[in-house]
Amino acid sequence: MAYDEELAGRVRDAVQGAGLVEEKRMFGGLSFMVDGRIAVAASSLGGLLVPVGTERRDALLAEPHVEPMVMGGRESRSWVHVLDAGLRTEEQLRTWVGRGLAAVHQVD
Repeated sequence: MAYDEELAGRVRDAVQGAGLVEEKRMFGGLSFMVDGRIAVAASSLGGLLVPVGTERRDALLAEPHVEPMVMGGRESRSWVHVLDAGLRTEEQLRTWVGRGLAAVHQVD
């Protein structure tokens, strides 16, 4: 399954002005890289993959329509998968894009 083009367009609008934005096709989806780091990705499974950091991940998994991101059979400790149902409104989408952008700009 390919990523949702409409969702990708909404993400494209949401990341405008966030820094140097590049789009890269990865793992059947479309990643939006900001200043060289993945901020969010339109998943080939539907929904978004969002880096949130290890310290925030567990709390965010308690939110509706959020599940662990699994890649290659392994569960990520710092990313989540936000299902389409959690991205229906622009406010929902911008909240998750904002969380991904915050993770990109977080000092390691």
